[in-house]
Amino acid sequence: MDVSPFIPDAIWASLLAGVTTTLGVLVVRQFEDWGRRNAAYFACFAAGVLIAVSFLHLVPKSLELSAHGPVFMLTGYLLMHFFNRFLTTQVCDKPTTTDYAIGLVTMLGIGFHSFVDGVMYSITFTVSFFTGVASALGMVLHEFPEGIITYVLLLRSGIGDKWAFRLTLLSAAATTPLGTLLSYRWITSIDEPVLGNLMAISAGALFYVGATHLLPMAEREPRRYSLVVLGAGTATAVGITLSI
Repeated sequence: MDVSPFIPDAIWASLLAGVTTTLGVLVVRQFEDWGRRNAAYFACFAAGVLIAVSFLHLVPKSLELSAHGPVFMLTGYLLMHFFNRFLTTQVCDKPTTTDYAIGLVTMLGIGFHSFVDGVMYSITFTVSFFTGVASALGMVLHEFPEGIITYVLLLRSGIGDKWAFRLTLLSAAATTPLGTLLSYRWITSIDEPVLGNLMAISAGALFYVGATHLLPMAEREPRRYSLVVLGAGTATAVGITLSI
């Protein structure tokens, strides 16, 4: 199949996703104190989004494409666990740095997921323009909160504003167009199991970030409307999943 007519559309869609993420960061950056005060709510919302997206979209899609999906889900989960353990025991073992893992682990998980999203743009636009637009709509919608979540949690972990801003743009905004640019030339020759395995790794990583990392953090700082915000994050993910 000659995919050249669809390449510009895929790239534009991925750039739109990156811009959407950047806008989310710029908005919350203007209200930094508010973001810090409500970090627990952001953690609850993020947990709802990431866990629901993993179960409702990434897991079934990866199983549809690859018979080895469960193995790669476990791999993604364990990789994030080992990365977290490395941070907490080797890098963040001092009292002033113990919260670094909160932001860095979240950044890594969302960054990998955003890269896989970029690959998905290439794939959907090779099928048809309509399929690409329909899928892009759902994926772009979740880029806005992902940028906010990454930025706020990096700030909470003790990283300065400038570095938090740069790392967020690099991990959550730039990875989506990068995934599209690196994949569109070979996307027609990619095996479906390979894509399924990538999605499975992403599912395992995001499940770890949401269930093992963010929810315990929110539980340590119980807020009055935590469960409501968790439900709102879950509902948002359901809406995104239905639109993809």
